[in-house]
Amino acid sequence: VGRDLGAQATGSDVAEIRRLRESSNAAIARHDTAGIGAILAPHLFVVSSNSAQSIGRQAMLDRFAQQFASRPDVTYRRTPRDVRVFAAWGMASEAGEWTGSWTDPDGKLSLGGRYFAKWRKLDGSWRVESETYVPEYCTGGAYCAKSP
Repeated sequence: VGRDLGAQATGSDVAEIRRLRESSNAAIARHDTAGIGAILAPHLFVVSSNSAQSIGRQAMLDRFAQQFASRPDVTYRRTPRDVRVFAAWGMASEAGEWTGSWTDPDGKLSLGGRYFAKWRKLDGSWRVESETYVPEYCTGGAYCAKSP
């Protein structure tokens, strides 16, 4: 019965989560921290590709603001491959690939890998509750040779 309940509303919920992810990607491309924050839960927890941890929406937005200031051409993109909704509990999972790039003094970097996000419906709106980024490649400079 739980599976059936969870499956009933998934079509529109999946489409909404995908739309929200794309709006977040566009906000990152614009370096728009308010747009980035629009999909984040206040109690967000993030583990970055280099294992830095951010707790709370504001901490994550501060990290983005710092990156935008120090790396003017930084960009990240998340491409969801699988979104699953358990509507009965108002939760969803998103898994896919992420990419990032910026220019350091020793050249252009390109990195990426897999990510997993947990979404939760809060006050009627889907919000990212947690994200974990796992690197699978990094090319183009000394940054890639560093071990976190």
